Amino acid sequence: MTSRNSSWMNEPFLLKPAGKDYLWGGHRLNTVFDKRIPLEPLAETWECSTHPDGPSVVADGMYAGKTLREVLAKHPEYLGTHPRTRKELPILIKLIDADKDLSVQVHPNDDYAREHENGSLGKTEMWYVLDAAPDAKLVYGFWRDMDREILEKSLRDGTVEKYLQKVPVKKDDVFYIEAGTVHAIGAGVLVAEIQESSNLTYRLYDYGRVDKDGKPRALHVEKALQTADLRASTEPRQPMRVLRYSRGCAVELLCRCRYFQVERLLLNTADQEAGAQMRTQGNSFQVLLCTDGDGALSWERGEIIFHRGSCMFLPADSPTLRLLGKAQLLRVGC
Repeated sequence: MTSRNSSWMNEPFLLKPAGKDYLWGGHRLNTVFDKRIPLEPLAETWECSTHPDGPSVVADGMYAGKTLREVLAKHPEYLGTHPRTRKELPILIKLIDADKDLSVQVHPNDDYAREHENGSLGKTEMWYVLDAAPDAKLVYGFWRDMDREILEKSLRDGTVEKYLQKVPVKKDDVFYIEAGTVHAIGAGVLVAEIQESSNLTYRLYDYGRVDKDGKPRALHVEKALQTADLRASTEPRQPMRVLRYSRGCAVELLCRCRYFQVERLLLNTADQEAGAQMRTQGNSFQVLLCTDGDGALSWERGEIIFHRGSCMFLPADSPTLRLLGKAQLLRVGC
């Protein structure tokens, strides 16, 4: 819920996601995150998106009912002056509930996408693990060097899984998936995904599954082979993470790359306190995604009450903002 008493333009606003019912999805985005999206299963929610395949919509305030894309087209200054934000929102933020294994897939880099996919962005991404079953794993590249002939034969024979590097997953893990890395989220994993604003996925292998119409799911082997890194991947290690403390909030850097920066905020402020203060600068927007707990984001003229699963867009050059409550949030910017 948001109250607004001003026409001042750079105020935060709440977003409502688009939902996806991919066959590998589960139920937790509705049961745990209270998305109330009538899809069965609910595999993904695109929390902050201007992509035409799943635009998010402003949930409240003066822009209620408009897509985020419409708002940013009218107010490009909300994106900031950073080179990556001058034309359009460069990122996409999702929640993903993998009840079953996702397909083994790869995403192209920007150069390949521009040349072969009508000028689209490529797709480098980061996963922050919100929950994981005790035996959950993900695919991260190959454990040995491959070549095209070996890989093609293993795909024909259905033996490709023996070459895939499978990595155990636990809650709070962070994985950076650079474009070209063969990968798959495993069953039982719930993640927040921060990625380039792209929906390019080349399926390499899908366990012989069929879609809801009984037809084999499409594979994109040729494009996958053109874009995949076939060298052995070093098993990803969790980076040493350092907390920076300020009044009422600790901040932990999870990932910084050329496409985005992601921090985790650990908020612990009582209502009677002044709250943890923040604001966006003129160079970039920020997005706050609440992954646990609840609280309030307030400023001189308004307030957003947020809960687990809430996603808030903070335009560049915002007023001074205060965070109150007991919650964990991801803060994403460029």
